[in-house]
Amino acid sequence: MLYKSFQNLKLSALGLGMMRLPIIGGDEAKIDETAAAEMIDYAYRNGINYFDTAWGYHDGHSEWIAGKFLPRYPRESYYLASKFPGYDLNNMDKVEEIFEKQLQKCQTPYFDFYLFHNVYEGNIQEYLNPQNGILDYLLKQKENGRIRHLGFSTHGSVETIKRFMAAYGEHMEFCQLQINYMDWHFQNAQQKAAFIAEAGMPIWVMEPLRGGKLAQASAEMTAELKKMRAEESIPGWAFRFLQSIPEVTMVLSGMSNMQQLKDNIEIWQEAKPLQKDEWTALVTMADEETQKAGVPCTACRYCLSHCPQGLPIPDFIALYNEHKITGGGFIAPMAVSSLPEQKRPSKCISCHSCEQVCPQQIKISEIMCDFSQLIGM
Repeated sequence: MLYKSFQNLKLSALGLGMMRLPIIGGDEAKIDETAAAEMIDYAYRNGINYFDTAWGYHDGHSEWIAGKFLPRYPRESYYLASKFPGYDLNNMDKVEEIFEKQLQKCQTPYFDFYLFHNVYEGNIQEYLNPQNGILDYLLKQKENGRIRHLGFSTHGSVETIKRFMAAYGEHMEFCQLQINYMDWHFQNAQQKAAFIAEAGMPIWVMEPLRGGKLAQASAEMTAELKKMRAEESIPGWAFRFLQSIPEVTMVLSGMSNMQQLKDNIEIWQEAKPLQKDEWTALVTMADEETQKAGVPCTACRYCLSHCPQGLPIPDFIALYNEHKITGGGFIAPMAVSSLPEQKRPSKCISCHSCEQVCPQQIKISEIMCDFSQLIGM
């Protein structure tokens, strides 16, 4: 197992994300405890020393699993991470209640790593609201040794990340970002990573395989990759991509069965970062894949001045592409829910004014209708 230095710690470069543990009957709340225990044990005995859970994972049951099985090992021999669930605005005034419950669920006197969970446009105002007392409380827990290291995760825009860092950056020790070769340009991961790196902060990576979607590739893409590295697996390319980014300290993978865990641990026995030509080829192929599946909007923004509703059409098309290409997920609904109701895609009146000036001749009104139906907003 590769290890990375973080302050005075030696962290396994691959961490076990406990968001996609094996389940029974397709029910996220019913974790297969026998299988989960076997995976945790295999991970621990094969060098993984970082375990990442959260309040909402598996409908609240992931932390219970962490608390049931991790105490089998000496507490100082592994690192446990959890998060404050500010993705739900109803939790914002409950930081003490939730934190105390998390310690109880995880059967631990402290968290090695604790995060502001999912800072984004819809919750940053309340995260920064001093009346909620979230930062003050967490800093107090750090002072008392119940939190060893404080950071944040985010799916937000670069502007939102900058705003959070301007307010709380002096207290943050690490940032968790969604980074993979598909999202390097598609989700603007490159710019987000560059900003965090410029701030001198190490990067934790989530969704390295995009929820398993990058564990496979099209036949054409697979053939091209095999020409460059015949021995490398498709998931291996995703991990080698991340091994090529110097600021990446921790890569979290939500493995849902033993074979995935074994395969990933094998990959992380050694570093094989991409050469410049390999990096360029991989990112180019990823960009081509997303362009094939998506609406060809160039964000020229001509449509904006012709929309009587004042809708952010290019932003909506980008979110629509993301939602369609990834087969759903929470990012698009999360982003749209942060907007005033009168500025959501459902408020398109199908006047077609925007379509008259679109250089790509995109049928925008149809897309707005479909997008609204897909996300229910």
